[in-house]
Amino acid sequence: MSDNVISINGVEHDAESLSDQQRYFIGQIKDLETKVNSLKFQLDQVQVAHQVFVNQLIQSVEPANEEAELTQ
Repeated sequence: MSDNVISINGVEHDAESLSDQQRYFIGQIKDLETKVNSLKFQLDQVQVAHQVFVNQLIQSVEPANEEAELTQ
């Protein structure tokens, strides 16, 4: 076997013995895994930014609530 061995369901396959279609599927899977990881990274960033804006909104209305309570 060559150094390029691929494990599918626990069975090792020599990449050179795979058909063009099977190598195409592997390429698609690798590309999709990269995209999934990139989207997870972006989602983490968006969730943190979202929470910052939520916190800033809450903070911006708290002084108004405190002032309203003091005047009553």
